[in-house]
Amino acid sequence: MTTAAPSANFSTAATHTPGKIRNRVLWTLQIVLGLFFIIASGGPKLVIPHILMENAPANLTIPMGLLIFIGVVEVAGGIGLMVRRVSGLAAAGLSVLTVLAAATQAFIADKPAMAIFPLVLAAIFAWIAYERRDTITALVR
Repeated sequence: MTTAAPSANFSTAATHTPGKIRNRVLWTLQIVLGLFFIIASGGPKLVIPHILMENAPANLTIPMGLLIFIGVVEVAGGIGLMVRRVSGLAAAGLSVLTVLAAATQAFIADKPAMAIFPLVLAAIFAWIAYERRDTITALVR
């Protein structure tokens, strides 16, 4: 009696590409969120950081350099979301950034209800990074 061992033909260069509709949904989300991070989130931190510093709550003081650094990261992430080759990496980075923003809102600013929006964004960015994982692995190669 012979048993045949199942032979899996896995390619080490296997790529994942989402379907046509899912790809359109992803690109729509990436463009909308990218523009949001460029125009509404990161842009003001780079253009008017002194006004943001003056209007910040007393318990949430951020050094000017850190505020500008966060603005640069948000703008770079927003641009990265709209560039095919780095979209997965940008989504992963923005996911980490929004988790840190949620932690800042919950623990430092003492406003845990304000942490919900960044956590929702983190989940969306994690999904985008997962779906665009082929771009991340292409960068590694």
